[in-house]
Amino acid sequence: MAKHFREEAVPEPRHGCGSWLMGTVAAGVLLAVALRVFVIGAYYVPSGSMRETIHEGDLILGERVTLFFGGPEAGDIVTFASPLDEGETLVKRVIATAGQTIDLVDGFVYVDGERLDEPYVIRDDEGSQARTESLSDLGGSAGISYPYTVPENCIWVMGDNRTNSKDSRFFGPVSVDDVTSRAILTYWPLSDIGLL
Repeated sequence: MAKHFREEAVPEPRHGCGSWLMGTVAAGVLLAVALRVFVIGAYYVPSGSMRETIHEGDLILGERVTLFFGGPEAGDIVTFASPLDEGETLVKRVIATAGQTIDLVDGFVYVDGERLDEPYVIRDDEGSQARTESLSDLGGSAGISYPYTVPENCIWVMGDNRTNSKDSRFFGPVSVDDVTSRAILTYWPLSDIGLL
């Protein structure tokens, strides 16, 4: 009589908790990198050029997703590669976009002939809006003369603290390709937390 041999089940090797943990960590790192590159960026604000909207030393978050669907618009606060110092990121407000004409008259900003209402601009000691002056006479400036029409694929940016901001008045228009994010909120310090 023939004997039937049963094959005994060979247990599968156990990968254990270690490989599951490594896979989870790797997926988390990849997700964090993808978010940082394509979705959101964190920025430190080193100067007071955006006071009172953003203060020196604030930490802000900027989103990148909407930039894939259209350029920044007037009123947006954006981060961009500094045209003055390589590797530095600046934060300013978009005042005008491609094809619009900027003019500075009696300390006020005009876009396409209309004076801008700028409640975000820092006030002087008497409570009046600080004057917006040309910076074309400063050494190293782009020598912008007004009225000035913003070139294609560019934006015109200014700091809200006009008397303490080197912005498009000094270095000229900013290429839309150099914009890294739209600032959306201040997250540190706790006293300054809020949407922008």
